[in-house]
Amino acid sequence: MTLDLDTLNSRHAQEGALRFTRAENGPTLAEIDNAFGKASIALEGGQILTWAPKGQEPVVWLSPEARYVPGKSLRGGVPVCWPWFGPNDQDASLPAHGFARNKPWQVTSSERLADGATRLTLQLVQDEDTARLWPHSAELRLSVTVGAALRIELATRNLGGSPFTITEALHTYFQVSDIGDVSVSGLEGCSYLDKVEGGSKVQQGAVAIGGEVDRVYLGTTAECVIHDPGYKRRIRVAKTGSRSTVVWNPWEEKGAKFGDMGQDGYRRMLCVETVNALDDGVTVGAGETRVLVAEYSVESEG
Repeated sequence: MTLDLDTLNSRHAQEGALRFTRAENGPTLAEIDNAFGKASIALEGGQILTWAPKGQEPVVWLSPEARYVPGKSLRGGVPVCWPWFGPNDQDASLPAHGFARNKPWQVTSSERLADGATRLTLQLVQDEDTARLWPHSAELRLSVTVGAALRIELATRNLGGSPFTITEALHTYFQVSDIGDVSVSGLEGCSYLDKVEGGSKVQQGAVAIGGEVDRVYLGTTAECVIHDPGYKRRIRVAKTGSRSTVVWNPWEEKGAKFGDMGQDGYRRMLCVETVNALDDGVTVGAGETRVLVAEYSVESEG
């Protein structure tokens, strides 16, 4: 059930920390502003749009040209890819990255934690359309905690009597000072599928971006670190419940084709995604819950 703003604020707002608004001709937003930082979350798509720790540049990037279109995710933020990542391996005509990022979510709870952090929990609203696209009985919940770090938990519960297998991703766009100056450590020695040049390769040294990059690193539970000398910071990308990491930047030509990245937008973003993809898909047994967790924190560097 979709609630109006008055009901949302009556049930779930927190004075001085959380309120619900609606952008003109745009999505319904949960806006968090507490002692740790600011974040906005669109209930349409369950998509975190922005996050900035207090006194710092934004960490989660949202394109200045992002346009709200019902049934589509906005360019940037943290789209939720579920119950499949990328094209559906059984039917390529189905929507890429599943349907969770294109459907409404409802607020189930909000909490003010003991340390002053704010936690908001959403549940995907499933309907006849989702049942047609994916004929399994499941509950999907997203918990977002804005504290000293940004913590995202995506929990899949199997409500049926038989196991099913999913692929999934938290497709996070990180804001960077300039893509040509940043690097990503933590994936050294990992095998990856190179979706730009083709083939399977092994990462040698830190990941540097000098052109279009679309890589699926398989069999890795490692924490990644985005080193950004322009912002003099490093972003730690820690995770649990994930055995794949995707690193993606469309670069200039492909970015321009999207039409919603903004001028030179590709230079201001880098996706380091917490994923279970390809052979790292997750089987959820009857009655089981599997949780994918990503946690982002920022430290000074140089």
